[in-house]
Amino acid sequence: MKSENYITTQTVIVGSGVAGLFTALCLPEDREILIITKENLKDADSYLAQGGVCVLKDVDDYNCYYEDTMKAGHYENNPDAVRVMIESSPDIIGTLVDLGVKFDTNGGEFDYTREGAHRRSRILHFKDETGKQITDTLLAITMQRRNITIVTRTTMIDLIERDNECYGIVCEDEYGEMGAIIADDVILATGGIGGLFKHSTAFRHITGDSLAIALKHNVLLKDINYIQIHPTSLYSEKPGRSFLISEAVRGEGGVLRNKNMER
Repeated sequence: MKSENYITTQTVIVGSGVAGLFTALCLPEDREILIITKENLKDADSYLAQGGVCVLKDVDDYNCYYEDTMKAGHYENNPDAVRVMIESSPDIIGTLVDLGVKFDTNGGEFDYTREGAHRRSRILHFKDETGKQITDTLLAITMQRRNITIVTRTTMIDLIERDNECYGIVCEDEYGEMGAIIADDVILATGGIGGLFKHSTAFRHITGDSLAIALKHNVLLKDINYIQIHPTSLYSEKPGRSFLISEAVRGEGGVLRNKNMER
């Protein structure tokens, strides 16, 4: 922090995973952007995403894609949000490709695979480290943008808010020094809450900071009782992040067995 314990910027983004980086790169290049991240740049759960990204391949697949998504959410999904996700997916993938993200191909065409609740192959991937490929590519471009500054090992601890209007955030650096970032816009992209659990495939510092702070300031949240867990990990009694078994293993027909060779 600066000696006066506050700095100003136009946009502050909390989180340096794919969500934060992609948002920064989609904002105008003449906008001053500051990204803060809790640990080091590669300590983001985005790096751990292995399988791939689902995308609408053609209009004929829309209804099937929509039904697969709704069914996977027990039809409690927000239908409008599902439609936006599906309809915007080709443009999002196109933007990622334009930025330099690579996906596996077969004969010059995208190589699609199948995962989870998808009845059809509509998952784009890069080997089995799709998250790493996307995050590394976005991070490299972000580091080159003159309008974007990244500060590591800095934790948001509160919002600066009055009369239901946000003016920035309060944060603490790795030395315990507190300060404020005053900004026109605050974007929260801090990830999930996996680090709160004893056994989790998430990094330990991913602890739902944005959710807790949002609740404190009466920001409306939806379905926070739903917690996404990765259903397949290698069991270990050692502390720290559990080893993740890729969803692509099951998508390609793999069978998982326990120590007794029981499925």
